[in-house]
Amino acid sequence: MKYAFWNIARHALTRHRNWAPAWRSPELKATYDVVIIGGGGHGLATAYYLAKNHGITKVAVLEKGYIGGGNSGRNTQVVRSNYFYPESSDFYDHSLQLYEGLTRDLDFNLMLSQRGILSLAHSRHELEGQRRWANAIQMNGVDSEVLTADEIARLEPALNINAHHPIIGGFIQHRGGIVRHDAVVWGLARAASRLGVDIVQGCEVMGFDLDAGRIQGVRTNLGDVATERVGVAVAGHSTQLADMAGFRLPLTSMALQAMVTEPVKPVLNTIVLSAAIHVYVSQSDRGEIVIGGGADVHNSLAQRGSVPPMEANIRATLELFPSFSRLKLLRQWAGIVDISPDTTPILGKTPIDGLYFNCGWGTGGFKAIPAGGETLAHWIANDQAHPLVEAFALERFHTGALIDESAAAGVAH
Repeated sequence: MKYAFWNIARHALTRHRNWAPAWRSPELKATYDVVIIGGGGHGLATAYYLAKNHGITKVAVLEKGYIGGGNSGRNTQVVRSNYFYPESSDFYDHSLQLYEGLTRDLDFNLMLSQRGILSLAHSRHELEGQRRWANAIQMNGVDSEVLTADEIARLEPALNINAHHPIIGGFIQHRGGIVRHDAVVWGLARAASRLGVDIVQGCEVMGFDLDAGRIQGVRTNLGDVATERVGVAVAGHSTQLADMAGFRLPLTSMALQAMVTEPVKPVLNTIVLSAAIHVYVSQSDRGEIVIGGGADVHNSLAQRGSVPPMEANIRATLELFPSFSRLKLLRQWAGIVDISPDTTPILGKTPIDGLYFNCGWGTGGFKAIPAGGETLAHWIANDQAHPLVEAFALERFHTGALIDESAAAGVAH
């Protein structure tokens, strides 16, 4: 293997100066069978599955910045499938199953750690809601277990059970966990490139060439590209690309921030989430305490968070884990999330023939990367919906067949 121990040790002797690039950096061509706009996890996964599952290799991935510089590198790495409705549960569990095999498929260690995601209940009403939620998850064929306060205390000794909002129980999905986010992007980029996909960084899309309501090409700062099939996976910038094509998306974009402390020895065994206190906490493989919460309350396309949500996240963390007050905050960042009215993604056709969108993931885009890419690739290759995402089509906002997953999103938006 390229990154086996002995190869790494051998390159250390030359101060790692002689590594070959992990993926190619080709010049932008004039024509492609498919163009994917967005070089994050979803865009790269779409290109990878187009080549792997459908044999479509004349594909370009256009990234305005650099690979992994957007939301795929600005999240808290959580993967789970504990969703309430069957449509969401089936999709996210399929995505989790793909993650479970993706290290092998990509020949790239994604550092999947299925330590479990623990959701806390602070009142009898909340616990009863979680029991129903856990039962629904089990009926959907996904693992879920209700825990007492004593069981939670044994599982997470550092947790303050008798907090200002006392913990009276909760439930856990043991298969949930975290994945190294940059490894996901790098692994997909390398695999797609090996299959013939062109990954073009520093390529900003300026507009679309349309003819009689059908896509004919893409205009970029590096030149025009002719193509009859375009997939868009740009998260918080989705509405801007839709505006270029002449239609509107029912999305709002805002900052979702997170932060990490200085590294410490292992102290957390799971990902701990509290919807009532409004925070979730985990520990990275480097020992940092990772803290996340709700999105900012105002719309913005800035990759930075405001101070009040950061303060609220820290207060909530210290209520659950008072001992963390001794830790120093190491860094803070934000991504731009696109949130739909029912907090369920939009995936598939648009009013423009040959133009497909993957958007509206809100706070759940990272966990959906493998399945989001696989199903969008199916849409593009066959011009019809993959069974897992039929309910995620844009037309649901006309028919009223919404899927309100605001509770299962983990924290309210």
